[in-house]
Amino acid sequence: MEQGKLLNGRYQLLEQLGSGGMADVFRARDPVLDRYVAIKVLRKDFSSSEEFQKNFRLEARAAANLSHPNIVIVHDFGFVDDLLFIVMEHVPGKDLKQLIRERGRFSVENAIPLMVQACAGIGYAHRAGIVHCDVKPHNMLVTKDNRLKVTDFGIARALATITPGERAKVVWGSPLYFAPEQAAGEAPTPASDVYSLGIVIYELLTGAPPFTASSAEELARLHISARPIPVREYVPDIPSALEEIIMKVLSKEPSARYRTADQLGRVLMKFGTQRDAPAPALKPDVAERLPQNKPTPQPAEEDIPTEEMDWTTIALGLFTLIAVGGLIPFWMMVYFAWRPPAP
Repeated sequence: MEQGKLLNGRYQLLEQLGSGGMADVFRARDPVLDRYVAIKVLRKDFSSSEEFQKNFRLEARAAANLSHPNIVIVHDFGFVDDLLFIVMEHVPGKDLKQLIRERGRFSVENAIPLMVQACAGIGYAHRAGIVHCDVKPHNMLVTKDNRLKVTDFGIARALATITPGERAKVVWGSPLYFAPEQAAGEAPTPASDVYSLGIVIYELLTGAPPFTASSAEELARLHISARPIPVREYVPDIPSALEEIIMKVLSKEPSARYRTADQLGRVLMKFGTQRDAPAPALKPDVAERLPQNKPTPQPAEEDIPTEEMDWTTIALGLFTLIAVGGLIPFWMMVYFAWRPPAP
């Protein structure tokens, strides 16, 4: 597909934004609605498959119904010149993979807000019955003001189309990021996307994914059976709670992970909130009396007041005892007056 070409008689291809194993992405102009769009054009070896065309149309329709601030909007899709294409919202910025290459490791403070947004977008898709199936930093676009949008639902699966025990001969997705069950050819679930999100978090914090290999087969084996190197070996000062979250997400069994991206997002958001929470403020009068940058003075043992005896309570108790005791002779006199003793 050449730059400058008019695609489907409507979209003018302006420049190539990227290229992957399955498709090329172009920035284009839609003169009908006078706006810029991003168009993903699938390669001919994928576009020529009738089964792939059918599944692509089915999933593209489902993805087009997703409307969320953290999901790239799908405007249109079609098949022309033996090529499948999908027209999406153009998001100015860089994908997360580019940012990792440029910056290296992200700090916890910078990584968590981005991943919370990713979880929000993918979690919305899960609630709509869609599994993304190809979660990776390449498919997360970040604007200059750090807004993140998830894109590329081109191989997403509708949960309604997934049958129990389904197995696939061809594994779709990216070997660096897909879940163990995907690597084994099993049907994906929302927990599969959660695993992939865990790989992205790991890479954000360490600068590299947990598993690397020279072949897709070896990567699949590592996802299925190998244990990732603990994040702490790369980032010694990482909070232990966050490392536990990441290791849970990277569990081999889907049931051991969070079930949906929404659940993971809530956990990450809670973690970030707890870290950012300020220490309880002292009352103004107390704060003024405390020396600056010094620990609060503790009272000496002899200064701690001992509990004093409560004489008022004791006096009331004695009064009650005397009063009750004084009534005993009175009631005895009444009893014997009513029932005098026998002579």
